[in-house]
Amino acid sequence: MEIKRFEVNLFGENTYVIWDSTTREAAVVDPGMSDQTEIDEVESFVSANSLTVKYLLLTHIHIDHTFGIEALKSAYNAALLAHKGDVPLGQTRQQQAQMFRLPVRLGPVEPDRFISDGDTLRLGTEEIKVIHTPGHSQGGVCYYVPESGFVLTGDTLFRGSVGRTDLPGGNQRQLIISIKSQLLGLPPSTVVYPGHGPATTIGEEARSNPFL
Repeated sequence: MEIKRFEVNLFGENTYVIWDSTTREAAVVDPGMSDQTEIDEVESFVSANSLTVKYLLLTHIHIDHTFGIEALKSAYNAALLAHKGDVPLGQTRQQQAQMFRLPVRLGPVEPDRFISDGDTLRLGTEEIKVIHTPGHSQGGVCYYVPESGFVLTGDTLFRGSVGRTDLPGGNQRQLIISIKSQLLGLPPSTVVYPGHGPATTIGEEARSNPFL
């Protein structure tokens, strides 16, 4: 599986395109593009690499990870997938914008399909395993690609840090339990691609993350 990172919007959110190099089937993970320039950059990359977008995958439904959903749904008609635990966040996206005093109008996020812990998706020849990691939000999930040795952690786990838990649906104790029980058991060499900031590995975070 190949992966490309785009840092977008005023929150410095990481949007990822992942794809199977043989079939060119792709997914966009956390489409946070907030203006036309950012949208064009992602769509140009998809076009230049002859990718077919099969999924829009959400690690959670905070606004900084969802700004670009409508544009990509219109462009690709790909299935939008998220965990049902974040339905309340999806229904209050405009209130989230108001909380951050953002001058935007946002409709609700309505996934085409709900995913659960242990579900398996497929892009081409590789599997993507869904890992439910509540704590940053109740519907937080990570996407693990075992054959390629990486996991997309959203705002659950960062390099040297963990997700904030002071937003609606957050729970600090639950977050740490999720990370320790669901993520730290992955192979230490697994590359962690977080929702903000640089990549790291499971082994590095297990050794040195001060929150763990």
